[in-house]
Amino acid sequence: MDCSPKNPAARRYQYRLFTAMAFYIAFLVTAVWAFSRYHVTGALAYLLAVLPALPIVGMVVVVGLYLAEEKDEFQRAVLVQSLLWGIGATLSVTTVWGFLENFVQVPHLDLYLVFPLFWFFVGISTGPLKAKYK
Repeated sequence: MDCSPKNPAARRYQYRLFTAMAFYIAFLVTAVWAFSRYHVTGALAYLLAVLPALPIVGMVVVVGLYLAEEKDEFQRAVLVQSLLWGIGATLSVTTVWGFLENFVQVPHLDLYLVFPLFWFFVGISTGPLKAKYK
């Protein structure tokens, strides 16, 4: 995805993604503040714990909407290939790390880190894929 979107689908994608990120930040700050200040328990604790994850689910929906709306087959193909590389790398790293945790006691990988790890791999795969087709 280019930094300055030139088509409507890319502009909508950026707007939706930034909106989801804004909600993520707001919900995360709210949850951290509430847990640290009020030591929330019960049903409210579950709600607050899940709240920051909702915009992340929204980000997955945003990517799906972009793929459905994007008319440029090249842009769609590059994103799909980047997503596949990201999925493959994330599954590989987390599987290897899981075995390391079980057998040699490396530090535990918190599950909320898997989503940013996935996007890290998507990001580093996009450049080489675009360069491949130039």
